[in-house]
Amino acid sequence: MRSDRIKRGLQQAPARAMLRAVGVGDEDFPRPFVGVVNTFTDGMPCNYHLRQLALDLKAGLKEAGVFPFEFGAPAISDGISMGTPGMRASLVSREVIADSVELVAQGYLYDGMAVLSACDKTIPGGAMGVIRSGVPGMVLYGGTIAPGEWGGRKLTIVSVFEAVGQRAAGRITDEELAAIERHAIPGPGACGGQYTANTMAMALEALGLSPIGYNAIPAVHPEKPKATREAGRILARAIERNWKPQDFLTRRSFLNAIAAVAATGGSTNAVLHL
Repeated sequence: MRSDRIKRGLQQAPARAMLRAVGVGDEDFPRPFVGVVNTFTDGMPCNYHLRQLALDLKAGLKEAGVFPFEFGAPAISDGISMGTPGMRASLVSREVIADSVELVAQGYLYDGMAVLSACDKTIPGGAMGVIRSGVPGMVLYGGTIAPGEWGGRKLTIVSVFEAVGQRAAGRITDEELAAIERHAIPGPGACGGQYTANTMAMALEALGLSPIGYNAIPAVHPEKPKATREAGRILARAIERNWKPQDFLTRRSFLNAIAAVAATGGSTNAVLHL
């Protein structure tokens, strides 16, 4: 295993001593070491629930005989920063995320990598980092948000954008706009629609970087924790067989992803990320 260069041999006793301090026991050193990249933030709903999913993922990895190490990567919400100077950080964050994933994978010589992502730039950024790490890996999507509801109709974040225009045109009142704002986003998850996050999550399944069917499970669906644990076991099997992204990312797989985006009316940002 690649991580043996970190944890085996007399000369690595200092490294093992430090690893013991973070919970690695004698029985864990022979196991593959995996980096778990958590893009959790309580600054937006998209990634708000990833802390719990990280626990589920690590449980699945441990059940499959893999020892996980969690670390963080930044996440910028386009929905919050759009129309402000903060949007200048959005695309840059994709590169920072990719660099962070690759850097930590190489710094600790991990045997595999898993990225928990949810918002627009964390998904492609995580994918780029996993690919560049050169080890078995996957990107897991936190899932889409549940719809809000007000006045007998379903709401999404787009309902709020549209309500702003309707208020400017004098078609609704300040009170109606405020009510839509308060009810549109009921909890965690990425924007409900075939926008960048859902588009790229679907594309990653077509590429083979996410388990088939996993990314389609909504953020708060009761099956999400169980599926996340199973994803950990899937990654463990990929590590055992040394299946790397480079082994299945072919021209055909990219054409599959492009076809999936086109067939579903996905975000044109897929052109930028694929």
